[in-house]
Amino acid sequence: MTAGPDPSLHFVGRRRPRFKLPPGACDAHCHVFGPGVRFPYAPNRRYTPEDAPKEALAALHAHLGVSRAVIVQASCHGTDNAAMLDAIAAAPDRLRGVAIVDDTFGEAALERLHTGGVRGVRFNFVRHLGGAPDRDVFNRVMPRLAPLGWHVVLHLDAPDIVALRPMIRTLPVPFVIDHMGRVDASLGPDQPAMQALLELARLEDCWIKVSGSERISAPPFSASVSIAARIMVAAPDRVLWGTDFPHPNLKIAVDEADLVDLVPAFAEIEDAQRRLLVDNPARLYGF
Repeated sequence: MTAGPDPSLHFVGRRRPRFKLPPGACDAHCHVFGPGVRFPYAPNRRYTPEDAPKEALAALHAHLGVSRAVIVQASCHGTDNAAMLDAIAAAPDRLRGVAIVDDTFGEAALERLHTGGVRGVRFNFVRHLGGAPDRDVFNRVMPRLAPLGWHVVLHLDAPDIVALRPMIRTLPVPFVIDHMGRVDASLGPDQPAMQALLELARLEDCWIKVSGSERISAPPFSASVSIAARIMVAAPDRVLWGTDFPHPNLKIAVDEADLVDLVPAFAEIEDAQRRLLVDNPARLYGF
């Protein structure tokens, strides 16, 4: 088998961010895909991504100046977390993971994931990825997280935040909401989904990723700033940031340097930047 192209070459000639990330900065939401010949994609997947192996992610982080990262298992790999675990094993002191599991994962299987650097599980409620999970499976998994000190990551469609709010409020473990709840930035910060998101943000166990600017607003993604800024004010000690590399299911090209340069627009004070990028992820993921 011949080696593929060097993933680091993808960033040759690309501009570096104007905003300099502080030491210890964490990309708290990124993915690895494949390579498919080594880590096959799930047979029942809703999409097939281009391979984005651990070498590509490492090259991106070197290009941006990212020190730490949380690799989030994507639905195209299903509950086979092997690619993510392999990536974490390359740098276990500065990488953590969020797995996808179901109720077939017993105590021993979850302990193996924990040893491999996993600190949470993710459930997709997004329609284009298959919609809400089996609620019985979801409910059986939740009690298994607390003994490990794990949290649950919720990937939601904005219109569902209001409907799911009662369930979310009763979760027995901390929860993290992906991509600012995917609220439509063009509808502004007073939309019902945003108000429901801010209500959840006031809960002590709620964390929110101010990632996904490229998913909630059109290029140059600046419409997301007012949404992110409101979230930052609501939960300054429970916000996280990430690139979402390599931006699965997105039909536009994204330069991650643009996403880095949005950070000082919604986190203007150095203390807020440090909490968002360094202190908060270190506390949640144990760096």
